[in-house]
Amino acid sequence: MSLYGTMRTGVSGMSAQANRLSTVADNIANSSTVGYKKSSTQFSSMILPSTNGAYNSGGVETDVRYSISTQGTFSYTTSETDLAINGDGFFIVTGDDGVNYLTRAGSFVLQDDGTLKNAAGYTLQGYEYDSTADPTIVVNGFDGLQDVDLSGSGISAVASTTGTLNVNLPNGEDVGFEQTTSLKVFDSQGSSRLIEFTYTKVADNEWSVTATGPGTPTTVLATTTLEFDADGQLITPASGEVTLDGFTIDGAEVPDIALTIGDTTQLASDFSVEEGEVNGNAASKVKGYEIDETGVVSIAYENGDLVPKFRVALASVQSPDNLNPVAGNLYTQSNDSGVIVMGYAGSSGFGSILSGALEDSNVDVAEELTAMIESQRNYTANSKVFQTGSELMETLVNLKR
Repeated sequence: MSLYGTMRTGVSGMSAQANRLSTVADNIANSSTVGYKKSSTQFSSMILPSTNGAYNSGGVETDVRYSISTQGTFSYTTSETDLAINGDGFFIVTGDDGVNYLTRAGSFVLQDDGTLKNAAGYTLQGYEYDSTADPTIVVNGFDGLQDVDLSGSGISAVASTTGTLNVNLPNGEDVGFEQTTSLKVFDSQGSSRLIEFTYTKVADNEWSVTATGPGTPTTVLATTTLEFDADGQLITPASGEVTLDGFTIDGAEVPDIALTIGDTTQLASDFSVEEGEVNGNAASKVKGYEIDETGVVSIAYENGDLVPKFRVALASVQSPDNLNPVAGNLYTQSNDSGVIVMGYAGSSGFGSILSGALEDSNVDVAEELTAMIESQRNYTANSKVFQTGSELMETLVNLKR
């Protein structure tokens, strides 16, 4: 047996235990870091070839393993922009360098420029919301992503463009009978305007309707014939729709409004409004923000309107534990992690998003303290091996004197 080999093995053991203590220290230091994933040191033996009658001591190698795929528990907060992922996936964020990273740290805070940044200063990425279809995403890349930006969402006013007005007209009234009703619409500056409708019986199963807006007054619907079949169902206009002409009042505009009237009836009952509504809204201030489980970011207004603006994108890889960790609780793709796959929360392979929640670190402090004590004892034992080898070496050198 070589005394040099003994000392080398002792040094190898001390170095390995020092690596383990380093991961333990990092885990304990980040036990309260949002979305932190613990690291652990794995050991493997180094065996050197031995000759007859002599044993060559080897040593120990270490490899750091990251438990990135292990989910932590959740802590619930009062902030709607605090986000956690329940299941697989990573938020996509970008820094000042313009590089995209993956993270589970969802402690996002609204900035004065309208963006959402987490505690490490990285900006949340997503796509503009489209009510007709999800935007096309690049499966294996970050093209098309942009900052989730809620700026410019102060006081909101939306003019009316569509609506519905279905009434029942009494069939037993005499020719010339009139009945009026009104419908509230919104102009381009958020003011409400009343449109007055007048229904006049012309003949059996036939009525006419006109509509006027505020002001002079302004005719917004010229005399239009309504015809009904023997069952009292509307047959003219065949489309079941009329168009109210737009007009200007007090410097604001009311655009053309497509009004659906297809369920208007003529039955043996009193005049009644069965359905009357329009889109658009009055001027209203922002009350807050809502993020649903699929990652749709909406602006909530004081009048109760909820306007979707963005959709948070998620990413995943085939082997999350092989991602490269970088400072800021971030991860980048490695050769062993597999390619990055893009998607949305709630879709196949991705978890759901929890708003008003944060994912805790997956560190068990008691377990780390136990590992620290074990490493301390093992380090001391390996130092004794080195010390003993050193003393024997000194004895061997003294034999020559």
